[in-house]
Amino acid sequence: MEEEIVQQAPQHGNFIVQAFIDGGIPTMSAIAFVGLLTVILILERFLTLKKLGIDKEDFNEKLQGMILRGDVRQAVTFCDSRQTPLTRTVKAGLVEVMNGRADEEVQVAMDASVLRETPKIEGWTGFLAVFGNVATLAGLLGTIVGLIKGFGAVSVADPAEKANELSQGISHALNCTAFGLIVAIPALILYGYFQVRVGRLLNDIVESSMRLMNLVVSNREKIKG
Repeated sequence: MEEEIVQQAPQHGNFIVQAFIDGGIPTMSAIAFVGLLTVILILERFLTLKKLGIDKEDFNEKLQGMILRGDVRQAVTFCDSRQTPLTRTVKAGLVEVMNGRADEEVQVAMDASVLRETPKIEGWTGFLAVFGNVATLAGLLGTIVGLIKGFGAVSVADPAEKANELSQGISHALNCTAFGLIVAIPALILYGYFQVRVGRLLNDIVESSMRLMNLVVSNREKIKG
């Protein structure tokens, strides 16, 4: 009785490498590229948001003491010593106060600063959601291609080869789906996390600017300029 020999693709010892090969080089390369961009953006966001952050309570407390003493110039110098969106916004208002501007002009200066600082805080955060969706869609495309190839090969293959062809098509499909989700899930989770961080930073800026405005209005007579 003759043994039937089934031709299979060469197996690689590393599971990830083998899964990458089974999923199809073009699709898996696209997913890997999106994954690389995602990792780079995540690292950039962590480092940037950490650099842009500041202890709001400590800053406001020290600033309040300077305003209550009427020393606006020292307050401006204090803001210059810490280059963050919050300090730059507060400084914009303090400069107007130091120049003797009306309360409305002080508020307008801080509002304009918030508009300038917001894009710096948000950065490319929105692209994490884009990368997550692209990775999912690329995985889905690979899944469909794998199924089409698998069932297409089954329809014309010898009976002895049908099981092998079908298993290869399903392996292609499932590996693409898995790798797409491996990239997409962390990207979308961290997108939500960074959105919260960005929102908190912006809220801190608005809160501090309002607090400064109240201090200025209440202590105009003490301000030296």
